[in-house]
Amino acid sequence: MLSAAGVPHEAAAALVDEESAKDSLIAGGITPRDLSDALAELKSRKLSGMHPTALVLGCDSVVALDDGSLLDKPTSRDEAREHLRRMSGGHHDLFSAAVISEGGRAVWRHVDRARMHVRTLSDSFIDGYLDAEWPAIAGCVGCYRMEGPGVQLFSRIEGSHFTILGLPMLPLLDYLRVRGVLTA
Repeated sequence: MLSAAGVPHEAAAALVDEESAKDSLIAGGITPRDLSDALAELKSRKLSGMHPTALVLGCDSVVALDDGSLLDKPTSRDEAREHLRRMSGGHHDLFSAAVISEGGRAVWRHVDRARMHVRTLSDSFIDGYLDAEWPAIAGCVGCYRMEGPGVQLFSRIEGSHFTILGLPMLPLLDYLRVRGVLTA
């Protein structure tokens, strides 16, 4: 998304133990919104410590079902099927967070929410969807790629398309213009 928007960047893995951090934060009672923010900051600050003069962007997304439970990335096709069944006929909130760190400390953050209304999905639709999309959606919280067949899961969407793709792009671009990274 950054390349498509014309934002100069270099991608790097933060190499953090995200699952342990997530488990600890959830055990402490953190909200889904704040969880996405905390994980984005963890990634951003870790890399920022290694590149102290750079603006380092960390991002994370969290899916919270209408019953309050959280979904992780599916680890198997069967788990993806179960996630889709749980989402069927309901709605969920997708929180996408972006945090920029500089010199090892967070200097900017934004968390955005999209409300996703999933139509009622038949088992045959789910199986056909997984035939077409598995394993490509294995890395997707919520089991969908909006730029592909995943759009067929929804009856209504409230929120930014960029947020759904995993990055609150417009607020990020505004900050980068303020910092002089992009021309105003």
